Amino acid sequence: MTNSSPAQVFAAHLLAALSKAGVRNFFLAPGARSQALAIAAGQLATAGKINLHVRLDERSLGFTALGAALASGEPSVIITTSGTAVANLHPAVLEANHSGVPLILLTADRPHELRGVGANQTTNQVGIFADAVRECFDVPAPNGNEGERGEAVQLAAEAIGLALGYDGDQPGPVQLNLAFREPLSALEPNAAELSPQLQLPEVLEPMPEFALLSAELPTVVIAGAGAGEDAVELAEAFGWPLFAEPSSGARHGANAILGYRNLLDLEKPWVELASQIGRVIVFGKPTLGRAAIKLMFNPEVEVVVVRSPHMGNFDVSRRATKVVDEITVDDEVDFEWLDAWRKADAEHAHSNPATGGLDRRALVEKVWEATEGGDRLVLGASRLIREADVWAPAKGVRVFSNRGLAGIDGTVATAAGISLVDTEGTTRVLLGDLTLLHDAGSLAIDPTEAEPNLQVIVGNDGGGSIFSSLEMAKTLDEASFTKLFKTPQAVDLWHLAQAYGWAYARVENLGQLDEALAATGRILVDVRL
Repeated sequence: MTNSSPAQVFAAHLLAALSKAGVRNFFLAPGARSQALAIAAGQLATAGKINLHVRLDERSLGFTALGAALASGEPSVIITTSGTAVANLHPAVLEANHSGVPLILLTADRPHELRGVGANQTTNQVGIFADAVRECFDVPAPNGNEGERGEAVQLAAEAIGLALGYDGDQPGPVQLNLAFREPLSALEPNAAELSPQLQLPEVLEPMPEFALLSAELPTVVIAGAGAGEDAVELAEAFGWPLFAEPSSGARHGANAILGYRNLLDLEKPWVELASQIGRVIVFGKPTLGRAAIKLMFNPEVEVVVVRSPHMGNFDVSRRATKVVDEITVDDEVDFEWLDAWRKADAEHAHSNPATGGLDRRALVEKVWEATEGGDRLVLGASRLIREADVWAPAKGVRVFSNRGLAGIDGTVATAAGISLVDTEGTTRVLLGDLTLLHDAGSLAIDPTEAEPNLQVIVGNDGGGSIFSSLEMAKTLDEASFTKLFKTPQAVDLWHLAQAYGWAYARVENLGQLDEALAATGRILVDVRL
């Protein structure tokens, strides 16, 4: 390691500026080309100026950083070396793009003269994420010029502003593709001893748009992922039924209609009530229920979309008559409409009593019951999130889920990232066995970090039962359906937990489930369904 390195000077000033601006959470996957960035991050972490988390592979790293940003609302900084390391971030970058999560990607690269000539670990990293990043800065390799320090500081300020949506755009990922020449690192300057002066961009606050709606039209509020309290407040202000998905942050309050999925099924006894809906107001990104989506395509139903600062505008039917920020009505709303939905919801609950045994409904209800106060709940993109959409009670639980693209990627890593930021209480992740196995590598936790209270609760039904309700399950023979879609697995989750140093609990009844949900530390809960 040399005493002088333009790469180290640039990296130290860039990371010191990010830290000076208040960015706290940094995520590193070790590599050679990114060593200057790693050293600067280590110096800042040793001085207590940032939180630095190290992971083995970049795919897991990306989702861990995404989870931290979801929980904190602040940008996570991701540091990788060149080549496939960058490509492995792509699933997390796509999710961050579609769900408005701020990430700053520091992707180390070869200098320009080594690109396109077959150099080791070199590919075209510029534009690798296409339009999934708010901006891609291709930064030439520093050569030691004095002005490069100021350029590094300015780059940090621009990255923060873009990631947080200061320009009025949706928050999301930003890529700083940083070329470095040898010598790749040095011990000086110490990033922790720098105090660069930077000025963040001004926040552009566009004028909100309002809609004045007729109070006479029977209206329901649909709250998808990322909807938040605004959906609850609107529904309760005007006496409208609230159809809230479990990851909406809005599944609580007096107006929540929990059985809405079945109530909207026009083959059910409540067909007359559902057919009276004249307007839907959409918050967030609702993607779980086909019946709710069908409402938006119904030509007899008006669609009004409320802008989401993170999820964007959800108008899948392209029928929205208004896309607005605020809503009011022209007269008093008839609360008999809400009363009718409450009555139907009560009838639905009464006609569908719990079995008293351990099934998916009981698993959902028990997990919700156990999650209190400072606890967090992460839902994987498996059958259980749809079961939660039917059976999760009305309760103000902090729920997270990667619903931007609704993939099963990185669910364990996302939960781990959330637990790094929110250390009070317990983080629970409820997922299926295939979703767990897809991200099993994220069970590897840095042993130098504090032990998290993290429960990975697996609804283990031996494969992808989520597909059983779709078209191909009715047309394919059983053997073909099992091989092509259900993909049954026989992984011993006890051995998996042991291999990664997790506690393990096998659950076959409700009493065992209660006991497992009360555990602390890292535990894999294998619920046999």
